[in-house]
Amino acid sequence: MLQEESDLSLIIAQIVQKLKGSNLYAQLERQAWASLQRPEIKLESLKEDIKEFFKISGWEKKLQNAVYSELSVFPLPSHPAAPPEHLKEPLVYMRKAQGSWEKRILKSLNSMCTELSIPLARKRPVGEQKELLNKWNEMGTDEPDLSLFRPVYAPKDFLEVLINLRNPNYENGDSLSFRTHLGLIQVPLKVKDIPELKELFVELGLTTGQLGIDDSTQVPPELFENEHVRIGQKVLTEQDSAAAQQYIRQGSPTALRAELWALILNISSHPEDILYYEQLKTNVIQHDLLVDSLIYKDVKLTASNDDYYFVFEDYLYQVLLCFSRDTSVLSHFAYNSASPPKSYIRGKLGLEEYAVFYPPNGVIPFHGFSMYVAPLCFLYHEPSKLYQIFREMYVRFFFRLHSISSHPSGIVSLCLLFETLLQTYLPQLFYHLREIGAQPLRISFKWMVRAFSGYLATDQLLLLWDRILGYNSLEILAVLAAAVFAFRAVNLMEVTSLAAAEAVLADLSTLKVMPLLQIFLFATVT
Repeated sequence: MLQEESDLSLIIAQIVQKLKGSNLYAQLERQAWASLQRPEIKLESLKEDIKEFFKISGWEKKLQNAVYSELSVFPLPSHPAAPPEHLKEPLVYMRKAQGSWEKRILKSLNSMCTELSIPLARKRPVGEQKELLNKWNEMGTDEPDLSLFRPVYAPKDFLEVLINLRNPNYENGDSLSFRTHLGLIQVPLKVKDIPELKELFVELGLTTGQLGIDDSTQVPPELFENEHVRIGQKVLTEQDSAAAQQYIRQGSPTALRAELWALILNISSHPEDILYYEQLKTNVIQHDLLVDSLIYKDVKLTASNDDYYFVFEDYLYQVLLCFSRDTSVLSHFAYNSASPPKSYIRGKLGLEEYAVFYPPNGVIPFHGFSMYVAPLCFLYHEPSKLYQIFREMYVRFFFRLHSISSHPSGIVSLCLLFETLLQTYLPQLFYHLREIGAQPLRISFKWMVRAFSGYLATDQLLLLWDRILGYNSLEILAVLAAAVFAFRAVNLMEVTSLAAAEAVLADLSTLKVMPLLQIFLFATVT
């Protein structure tokens, strides 16, 4: 009991400290001072009167949403005596593996610098600054020569690292259940089984109304949708983040989605947010970074060739170039197993006082990175709002898809969950694919690492991302990946090679996400 109270006190203290540096804190302070001029505020009951004023004026709700937002990304409680690195990742071998992977990425980046004789960063000449400013809204028309640039890494390179991940304590295979896992991921992490997933995703049950399901045995779709829209509008009127998160578990109406996501992520368009975005834009105009070319290359290789997303090419450049300069992103490394890379002033290698984070946000883009932003362009057309939403989605969710950690929403756990579900509930299919050299994870990994962006039709992808936000978890990605294999099981049982299996699963654009998830979770015999 005492320990729980101590943990709670620590969490409260940390959240208070975090909020003290926010715009909201400054606004609350200004409102409190201004309220002293109001006739209903009495000196003898000052504290209670100001609290009542905050409640009536809506500021209390804004504070609640900010606290709820902080709790959504707060690290899992750990022992007070645990060292700081335990907040990032409690397992030593995971931290070591992440460290080694980071060294590989940096080596790749540095060798590209050396080969192409390009600096990591340079100040743009005035003429170049003016040219970039003039074409800021039409960067997609620019065709720089990117032939010599290559992605620092692709998902398949990352998968090979995860396949070789081992817990040194299990090297001798002491655990029977561990030995019987025949997938590619060979680390003993606890993942949920179907009964536990049913409990987690209870709102996806067959008897619960869902957006994204064409027919329901209980309620006619149009009746459910009309009522669901009415409730959604009420949630938006109330401006309650927690209620919005609960509501969106049954899917978001298209017309309300942009506002609901912004409410859940606690994003609002204050003048200072727009100003901050403009400052990032100025940094892009003034300085050229090597990662800019990696961003250009990635957009050209992925989104520009996508039937859904090519029209948003300009938005993607704007958002991703600004993102690379945003030092506020560095704060998520407090609970991310990764560490931001450092660059040293020439001739001062190893001297910390001459070190800077590179890129400034600490995130080196990889092949497919721009696909985290692309679907959001359907919802937000104002650049600073689009930027804020993406940044928050990244620091809450997407970073976990390319970091080595033991977190339940981390990519290692997702891979293990996917393989465990297939091996347990579709054993014949799993063994067949394994025997012909078509390990299922080799096919599904690219879907999960990109949160299915670029694979599903956009309307279906947004329904999936509704649930990521609603459950504050990425585990649904692994469940959907297993459900896709279950849906195509008959065809997959007939293939005789990895190439043939990939061909069966090459096009997911016609799939309906919600029926697949419901059938797999709630119609599977357990």
